[in-house]
Amino acid sequence: MTALWIPPVYGDTGASVRLLRDYFTRRRAKGDHYYTGAHFERLTGGGDRPETADAFTADDLLAITMLSVSVEPHGAVELLTDPDGHWGRLLSAIPRDARLEDPASAPLIAPGGPAAELWDRLANPRAAYPGKPDGVGPVVAGKLLARKRPHLIPVYDIRVKALFRRPKVDTTFWSALADALRADGGAFRARLAELRTEAGIGEDIGVLRVLDVIAWMHQGEAGQATG
Repeated sequence: MTALWIPPVYGDTGASVRLLRDYFTRRRAKGDHYYTGAHFERLTGGGDRPETADAFTADDLLAITMLSVSVEPHGAVELLTDPDGHWGRLLSAIPRDARLEDPASAPLIAPGGPAAELWDRLANPRAAYPGKPDGVGPVVAGKLLARKRPHLIPVYDIRVKALFRRPKVDTTFWSALADALRADGGAFRARLAELRTEAGIGEDIGVLRVLDVIAWMHQGEAGQATG
């Protein structure tokens, strides 16, 4: 696996801090957040709060709309009712406190691990599982998982892919990012935490979300479409 290339924007404190502050603190004239994504992880206390961590809820489906995606009605019913028990089974196999940079989390995201299986069941029509929920593709699946396990699964969309110069078919971003967060004594993870502190956006915002927001905002300024 090729090492993850780290874009220069993460080394530019002024630019990164400005992007984070704009995303999390900018307000519209009526006083509410300009970027609805500022609500994503905090809405109703988060998707990983103990009482709902192991099930998809209506709050989770609402939260992903803050990131400009949604699930089709039939797919929403399947996620909420979990008729075959797969969602609860797999979520309960992923510890709430699992962190991508922790080597102990590697089996969770590896092929056959519960996070990888959950993503496959949600998003991958080529996986050896019966039908995925209507309206759930790779981006929606990633955002659902990022809502449920924000310290393990990063939001990954077209803007992140473009900034990190990832291949069109990318099955190794999670593991490549995990390696990058662990490399050099955790220097890149520490850098993301430093940018979060400098921006003053709150310690409850995980470093994976810091990475995503900087990428999304940077590419937005560069004219990159979302998705």
